Amino acid sequence: MRNLFPRLRFASLLCACLTAACGSVVQKATREFGDSLTLAVLDQDDPGIVRDGLPAYLLLIDSRIEANPADAASLLAGAKLYGAYAGAFVDDTERAQKLAGRAYAYARRALCLSEKPLCDALDAPYEKFDAALKQADAKDIATLYGFAAAWAGRIQVNAGDWNAIADLPKLQALLLRCDAIDAHYDDGGAALYLGVVNSIRPASLGGKPEEGRKWFERALELSGGKNQMVRVLYAQFYARLVFDQALHDKLLNEVFAADPIAPRLTLINTLAKKKAKVLLASGKDFF
Repeated sequence: MRNLFPRLRFASLLCACLTAACGSVVQKATREFGDSLTLAVLDQDDPGIVRDGLPAYLLLIDSRIEANPADAASLLAGAKLYGAYAGAFVDDTERAQKLAGRAYAYARRALCLSEKPLCDALDAPYEKFDAALKQADAKDIATLYGFAAAWAGRIQVNAGDWNAIADLPKLQALLLRCDAIDAHYDDGGAALYLGVVNSIRPASLGGKPEEGRKWFERALELSGGKNQMVRVLYAQFYARLVFDQALHDKLLNEVFAADPIAPRLTLINTLAKKKAKVLLASGKDFF
């Protein structure tokens, strides 16, 4: 926590500036602070520090958005951090749903600022949504992907809600668009989400697990095999869905054998090792 205290003191000063409406200087400082904090979080090998310290920054992001509701960069930062916090550190389903819902709301607002036709088509029939998606600005990959990630997170924590599941075709189309624009964005993040989306349901209920397997393999390739959470989700969603214990155990043992330290991946790899341990232990009863 010692390294986090100077950042939190700076955050307090920054909040004071926001209240005083410091203008463009504050906008630049906020983004620089956000970028540096994000890197510090991603390179942290102690998830407890992040779990305990991140809520302070979530409040800072909320205050920034309240002061500048049309700042797409702050909205996307808020969506990313709320979604990550809900997915990684919140076990209570109701609370996770609330946090993922806020992430989705922030990401949707950012989308509406830069891609109004697509925003207007979100609740329209699939054909109208797909037509708007094809016209989306390819240069706005950060917004498109940020919204897709938040949407996937909301669906995941509401997996028992068929209204949320009904959004899967639109989400899949959006992820395919992101992959087509820049497959390497976020180290193949769109491919990873596509692996999960296609593996949520068995083939008998409309799922496409073999498509999911192809996307998981692609995500491994695009990340250079360094993102261990790809292997964990591959085991959790695909291998368990098709009852492939050999693949399940192989993937999880590869996570254990891997060095978790990697630029921008240390935190997620550390969390992946913990999750892999739980999955491997529960696998004895699952298979």
